[in-house]
Amino acid sequence: MPSLQTPRPPTASHGAGAFIVTLLLALTATACSAGTANPSVPPRAVGAGPAGRVVAIGDLHADVGAALDTLRLAGLVDAHGDWSGGHATLVQTGDLMDRGPRSLGLVKLMRSLSDQAAAAGGRVICLLGNHEAMNLRGDWRYVSPADVAEFGGVKARQAALLPAGDVGAWLRGRDSAVQIDNVVFVHGGLRPQWAAMGVDAISNGVRSALLRQSSPTILGEEGPLWYRGYLLEPEPLACAELSQALTALGARRMVVGHTTQDSGKIISRCGGQLLGIDTGISTYYGRHIAALDLVDGDARALYPSGPEDLPDP
Repeated sequence: MPSLQTPRPPTASHGAGAFIVTLLLALTATACSAGTANPSVPPRAVGAGPAGRVVAIGDLHADVGAALDTLRLAGLVDAHGDWSGGHATLVQTGDLMDRGPRSLGLVKLMRSLSDQAAAAGGRVICLLGNHEAMNLRGDWRYVSPADVAEFGGVKARQAALLPAGDVGAWLRGRDSAVQIDNVVFVHGGLRPQWAAMGVDAISNGVRSALLRQSSPTILGEEGPLWYRGYLLEPEPLACAELSQALTALGARRMVVGHTTQDSGKIISRCGGQLLGIDTGISTYYGRHIAALDLVDGDARALYPSGPEDLPDP
């Protein structure tokens, strides 16, 4: 079940950050119509790398402390918060932003770890979540006052998120889906019609949509950043559709975040073809620390209490 406080696609003006919305209404048009940036786009269909190990972590929601604890649990950072994962690949499936107090701090952490991992022969892949898309399009319903203060105020935060802003350009350069060997990672989920496009076209489609003021279908509730059906629909129905999507992608498994699990545990559906890894890592959702560990196709969940094996398709 999703959290009762999980947002819907941006059509309302309620939520934890509602106090900011009125102030931003006059500024949104400028943010959405500003000139485009041309950030470098990382490769999207890749192999696991020399270590053969991929670690995936779900929604972090502006909680630097919980993020570091999760990364330490997975053996990817040391006591100082520096990369210690060697040749491993880290995939963060989106929603670095909103709810918590430190979106900027979390973005800085991930950017630093990306550089450190690359120098060590590893890799950090941060995907876009619906909350990044909301922020980039001027929807700040779920932004906390502390988060705004960390940027230096409303105007400074807005400027940072513009296409030419430091954070905005970096976020717009992130992918929305990535395939590593036979595993696809995405924030919400890829229905067959999106899967048929392939992960490169999906990421490019989202990237293009974020530069327009309209609300293209790819950013809607059935799109890759918002879709919840694979975790909420009855399993026979969900699994039949998931199988179509995986076939279109030439993949065996899909890993998603977005839909917070009340159990605080990684959920497996469809015989291991789907893994939902939004366990509520941030303090806002109860600080349920967890990471997905994939080694040569074998999946296990990492918890503070110890690892647990997960079904493999």
